[in-house]
Amino acid sequence: MHSSEELWTQCVRWLEAELPDKDIATWIRPLHPIASRERLLLLAPNRIVLDRVRQDFLGTIRRAVRASSGETLPEVELAVGSAEVRAPAGPPSTPAAGPEPVLAPAAPDEPPMGNAPKLDSRFTFANFIEGKSNSQARAAAQYVAESPGGAYNPLLIYGPTGLGKTHLMHSIGNEIQRRNPQARVAYLFAEQWMSQYVTGVRHGRWDDIKSYYRSVDALLIDDIQFFAYKEKTQEEFFHAFNSLIDSRKQIVLTCDRYPKDVDGIDDRLKSRFTWGLSVAVETPDLETRIAILQSKAEQSHDLKLPDDVAIFVAQRVRSSVRDLEGALHRLAASARFRGEPLTTDFARTTLKDMLAAYERQVTIENIKRKVADYYNIRVSDLSSPRRTRTLARPRQIAMALAKELTQHSLPEIGESFGKDHTTVLHACRKVAELREQDLKIREDYENLQRQLGF
Repeated sequence: MHSSEELWTQCVRWLEAELPDKDIATWIRPLHPIASRERLLLLAPNRIVLDRVRQDFLGTIRRAVRASSGETLPEVELAVGSAEVRAPAGPPSTPAAGPEPVLAPAAPDEPPMGNAPKLDSRFTFANFIEGKSNSQARAAAQYVAESPGGAYNPLLIYGPTGLGKTHLMHSIGNEIQRRNPQARVAYLFAEQWMSQYVTGVRHGRWDDIKSYYRSVDALLIDDIQFFAYKEKTQEEFFHAFNSLIDSRKQIVLTCDRYPKDVDGIDDRLKSRFTWGLSVAVETPDLETRIAILQSKAEQSHDLKLPDDVAIFVAQRVRSSVRDLEGALHRLAASARFRGEPLTTDFARTTLKDMLAAYERQVTIENIKRKVADYYNIRVSDLSSPRRTRTLARPRQIAMALAKELTQHSLPEIGESFGKDHTTVLHACRKVAELREQDLKIREDYENLQRQLGF
């Protein structure tokens, strides 16, 4: 039988591959496990967390328990309480239908904090895998952690979901507190700021919450795109932002795109978001994806991932770090339960559904249609012999996307565009160069990646 902590740690790893980071931080990590052979009891810190988990996540948690335990647990139960349980007389209570267990009352939430997530100690600079796609963001994050409130304030990290923005944000907070254990670091999602504002106003506690956030040494807010069209929330954040900047306190923000491209956010706030330094994270290249897989296999699963298996998975799972982790969790769990060695054939069989979904998702024809729609040209223009700039650049971008997002060879890609393989190779190199030099080309390329599901 696993201990409570061991079983729940494995469950959380499984859930991390299935649920968004914000749901893990807000609703899953606050739960405290107590396990026996008959049940897994999860204690929620308050009724809000209990009701949300029961409504939205209980089924997924049960699947995680089955996948992680290797044993049959008849029930997963939820209750409000702390870890201190008064053992009832007789056998453990029956699930669900019976009364909730007798628990010591949970400590009340801190008034300013509500159920805000805590920094995750697992996310550090030491275990962040650096590559060309994220090196600038990592360097900026390290600088901010070493000199909070200095030149890069605020620091804004932007890019599609699942590429490591949250890892860097936690790394900054953890490093600030490592260097100064007395530092007050507040981390939360933009949605939670909005929720706290609404709740605070309703219950007359917003002044307390506002004072708390203005008193911290570093404020870290994830997913600021969720401020869009929330005028009063933006107004309050605008004042908090100014107060912290004036006090030389550090602000770190993440967004799923460059903030000036987010509709529904006040121009004053957009301007302040980009006052300091804005850095992008992009889809990791093949070498970085291989390194991520091998590092996380060793750190999270104490598993040596063979090079050929890591290459096989990295070549086919290209969209995000989160998807790579999901593939790795599935491989590790299957290898453990089935007692089989990790080989490319094993990976192909275990991940066949995931890999098939990727292959269906992106084809050269899909890419051509998306690029043509994006640039308002005809699909046939991408294969025409005309070399005008309005056609040549979209054609090069479509070729580069086909090389990155499909398994087709250069000659196969060239044939689909009516070109030879050297033209495709030139297009890939040219687009890589332009993405480094031209912000508009980089944004176009990333927008198309997102539209294609990457």
